[in-house]
Amino acid sequence: MELTNERILITGGSGFLGRQVCSLLREKGCKNLFTPRSADYDLVDRAAVQRLFAAFSPTVVIHLAARVGGIGANRDNPGLFFHDNLVMGVNLIEQSRQSGLKKFVQVGTVCAYPKQAPVPFREETLWDGFPEETNAPYGVAKKALLVMLQAYRAQYGFNGIYLLPVNLYGPGDNFDLQSSHVIPAMIRKFLEATGKVTLWGDGSPTREFLYVRDCAAGIVAATENYDRASPVNLGSGQEIRIADLAALVARLCGSKAPVEFDARKPNGQPRRLLDTSRAQELFGWHASTGLEEGLRKTIAWYQSQRAAQGQR
Repeated sequence: MELTNERILITGGSGFLGRQVCSLLREKGCKNLFTPRSADYDLVDRAAVQRLFAAFSPTVVIHLAARVGGIGANRDNPGLFFHDNLVMGVNLIEQSRQSGLKKFVQVGTVCAYPKQAPVPFREETLWDGFPEETNAPYGVAKKALLVMLQAYRAQYGFNGIYLLPVNLYGPGDNFDLQSSHVIPAMIRKFLEATGKVTLWGDGSPTREFLYVRDCAAGIVAATENYDRASPVNLGSGQEIRIADLAALVARLCGSKAPVEFDARKPNGQPRRLLDTSRAQELFGWHASTGLEEGLRKTIAWYQSQRAAQGQR
């Protein structure tokens, strides 16, 4: 699909991932991009979504907007995370169908995978169990949108695709300790440490992290070149224990602060590592940024933001 002349609606376009997707699309010569703000168009409100489509008349939708957060935010807001993520997607997909949209790109979540999924996670195992409890409402809501897209493809010939990115990180991430994910939380804690650094869980779970620019490149590549009902993983292929990640982030931050793991806090899913061979095979995408390189860039960005704030 040639995107240059398409009218592309990117929900969440001003967010962490959305800014990178928009940047890549502009580099490709796409000029008709629309990134609505939630204050103007509440995607949970069906009437607002109808107004949005009437105002912009998109031909392609890349749906990135979501209610997201770390384990704590998921644990504190299960109903909100389930409702808003489900309803936003339902409203957008149905309005897209009614408008005769050329292509709909739904970005899902690794949280949709079963808690005990065999590692590496393969797309065909997505339905082999229930997600990890602390983020199950969010994961199930997102997974329901895959079913909707497949049903709409079967009944209406609707061209909707579904992507499953692993945990993201990079410049522009959310560093608010009340709602951030693991990497920005660690970076902030180590850079600001005056004593020991306390981290959630016991340090044993493993995670895979994908640099945000790489994820954006995968989304754009899939938008251009992928058109099937099957979901597709986007990941880096590098698995690391949380305890080892903490040691790496501390070293890169230049911190000597001792680390304490609070085993009273939940670990989340035991392991996460995606099989990304389908993305490579079907639309030629693979991650290009190693974890240490990406962490250095992320730490440098956050330090520059802190310095700028201090000067102001």
